[in-house]
Amino acid sequence: MHENDAAYALAKALMGEGVKIKGEPKEGKINIIADREGLLKINKDALLEFNLLGDVMCATIHSNTVVKKGQTVAGTRAIPLIVKKDVVQAAVKIGEQAGKIIEVREIRRPKAGVVITGSEVYYGRIKDAFAPIIKAKIEAIGGEIVGTYYAPDDETFIEDRLRELINAGADLLITTGGMSVDPDDVTRFAIRNLGASDITYGSAVLPGAMFLAAHLGAIPVLGIPACGMYAKNTIFDLVLPRVLAGDKVGRKELAELGHGGLCIKCGECRYPVCPFGK
Repeated sequence: MHENDAAYALAKALMGEGVKIKGEPKEGKINIIADREGLLKINKDALLEFNLLGDVMCATIHSNTVVKKGQTVAGTRAIPLIVKKDVVQAAVKIGEQAGKIIEVREIRRPKAGVVITGSEVYYGRIKDAFAPIIKAKIEAIGGEIVGTYYAPDDETFIEDRLRELINAGADLLITTGGMSVDPDDVTRFAIRNLGASDITYGSAVLPGAMFLAAHLGAIPVLGIPACGMYAKNTIFDLVLPRVLAGDKVGRKELAELGHGGLCIKCGECRYPVCPFGK
């Protein structure tokens, strides 16, 4: 099979929803680009199987990267000028069995409800720094804040504010503070009392070890520890686009982030073009 014909067949086998071929193959190589803004998902096990065949290859950017429409997300090619047809057929079969290997999922635009906890903030002893940070990050992905409440370290009070936000139409709940193991840090208990399921406390990411992820039916609940106030990028930045793209983030997903989960605090931050969360 000629290298350009092979490139077409390989690209089509790799592509899922939200991606497309860019232009014509050149010397057996063809690029795959995002056909919409969203979250890139790579089936890494299937990609490895594909690349183990030899004579064909595919290179991608990292899975769980937020991408723009038109951005190149992968390149594939037949390595020799003439490639055996059975190798290409085997590659196509891997793609078919995997249900495609490369896709871009839509990131929904959330209506976020925020409860900022801590008696010091609630009673005005210290100034809140969380609200503008969260607002900026939600608006950056096209979402909106439907309500922001301040709460003392009282689990019933926090629970009541969360219920009010749900009634106001929030489809994403964010809490801040109260995530450590100190006796007065009760935010996670309020989330439990609300009836949330799949509650996971703690992540393998720095900054963000005391992060909480849970679900209240279809509503994701994210608990941001104090690091969210002073660190530019934290576990919140890694998890937010994933839950909005439909991922269920629990113990396994938060544990997997340990490899690459240490922010190295570069002098000039270039996130997300960096190793953090990769």
